[in-house]
Amino acid sequence: MGTKYVIQRRALLAGGTVLSLVPVPGARVTAQVLDKVVFQTDWRAQAEHGGYYQAVANGIYRRYGIECDLRQGGPQQSPAQLLVGGRADMIMSNPFQAVNYVRERIPFLCIASIFQKDPVILMTHEEAGINGFEDMRGKPIMMSAAGRVTHWPFLRSRFGFSDSQIRSYTFNLQPFMADKGAIQQGFVSSEPFAAMQAGARPRVHLLADAGYEAYNTTIDISRKMATEKRDLVQRFIDATMEGWSQYMKGEDIGAANALIQAQNAEMPTDKMAYGLRVMQERKIVTDHEAATLGIGAMTHERWGRFYETMRDYGVYPAGLDIRQAYSLDFVNRRIGP
Repeated sequence: MGTKYVIQRRALLAGGTVLSLVPVPGARVTAQVLDKVVFQTDWRAQAEHGGYYQAVANGIYRRYGIECDLRQGGPQQSPAQLLVGGRADMIMSNPFQAVNYVRERIPFLCIASIFQKDPVILMTHEEAGINGFEDMRGKPIMMSAAGRVTHWPFLRSRFGFSDSQIRSYTFNLQPFMADKGAIQQGFVSSEPFAAMQAGARPRVHLLADAGYEAYNTTIDISRKMATEKRDLVQRFIDATMEGWSQYMKGEDIGAANALIQAQNAEMPTDKMAYGLRVMQERKIVTDHEAATLGIGAMTHERWGRFYETMRDYGVYPAGLDIRQAYSLDFVNRRIGP
């Protein structure tokens, strides 16, 4: 016979929770029963997913009573389809997908945003002398199919780009390397590293610094789970934000990086270090609302501006109830940065 301890959670006035062990004298000691959550990322394991791996590797999810089945994505997967089909409890997503739920009347929504700045960039060669987006008018730009319906409308409206500039981008760096005048899309923590490794001197133009307000690396969930398992969802979000806070500070991240490499053998240590450093320098996770409301923060005002901007650009129809696309119930609890 031993003493059993149960986890007691106490809410703080400033947000967050305190976990404490409360003894239950005379009870038989048994293993803690963990709630399982399947979380699906949108691509292969990398530093840009580091906070989730930190929460797994350092036992943060388990401390919150959760067994997180963290599944990496890939080119043949659609996280939204896995979510809607019931094969994942939560997914890494983006704000466009959340608005699509509303437009298509599907009972899913966004409950947090890890990236306060969308990491999408346009990348040029240093030798081209392109100092900003204004200098790109009329020049060919390699753009993916997804980019043409998300950030391209912003570029076209804000900087006077025309559709005739679009060239196909197939995530192959060779066309960029072969042409010193080339312009291609990418992510601030990825393509520039590959270009430098190949011998180029890339110049990075971050759309977020030019007024592109979209959140990114969001977390989507079914309305059913958000309603019926609120405590579990809250514990998952709190643990996730704690993991991201640690990872962004570089605190004891060796185990997380090892787990990333175990899932993705093509992720070298120097590339992960570059990704983390760029996210830190650009404040991808910790800028804007996160600076005061904590990692994962979102606001009604910013969601409203995002929808109105994309509506005006012709991406979405008028009349959608944008507040059905997201919930603030689980964020803004001042965890981190």
